[in-house]
Amino acid sequence: MYEALVITPVKDSLKTTTETIHSILKSNGKFYFCIYNDFSSDETTTELESLSLQYQFELINLAELTSNPSPNYRLVLQMAQKKAISLGLPLIIVESDVEVKSNTLTELVQQSQKLQQCGMVAAVTKDFDGKINFPYLNFKKSREKIIKTKHSLSFCCTLLSPALLNQYDFHELPSDKHWYDVSISRKSVSLGFNNYLLISHGVLHKPHSSRPWKQLKYSNPIRYYYQKLIKRQDRI
Repeated sequence: MYEALVITPVKDSLKTTTETIHSILKSNGKFYFCIYNDFSSDETTTELESLSLQYQFELINLAELTSNPSPNYRLVLQMAQKKAISLGLPLIIVESDVEVKSNTLTELVQQSQKLQQCGMVAAVTKDFDGKINFPYLNFKKSREKIIKTKHSLSFCCTLLSPALLNQYDFHELPSDKHWYDVSISRKSVSLGFNNYLLISHGVLHKPHSSRPWKQLKYSNPIRYYYQKLIKRQDRI
């Protein structure tokens, strides 16, 4: 029996994507693993196809299913929700700039079953020095091991419970956005679920590896906000 459906949406960033895949494959427990390839380059797609054959995970090339340009996170979430419900499993999203520990996925599953009215539970993100980093900097001084929070949980490494998946149809997600961690976090709370952040269990996060233009926020803020506000990239 699988413990969860684990998905990773991929848009190039081959080095970090490969590191993410290997960390998931080394996980304790048994998980159904699926990569959603969102119009990556031919090089990345070829490598993903090779890895999927070698390690027997499912690869879905979105270019074969839609003509809508990347990002297609809404479609990914809809497809993953349908698959998770059909398998009767929680859904764990691990982004392609994250490396999980061997017990991360099992820990998320176990905590989701223990925590009261769990809608979502996430592992805190850390840098190479083991310090909490983006997007959870506001929790870096916390001394609690597990925090029940109304702050939005990032999808860096997050479990969505079967109860939440069965109550909120992702076809209702707004089509004018690119990313949905804020929308789903808020919906989870509004439906009466609790969202939790595991401070005691961290994963390595290499921020914006799949969207390098976002690094401009730190090096060239004017160009960053031009991309975000004028070109309307990265709608949350």
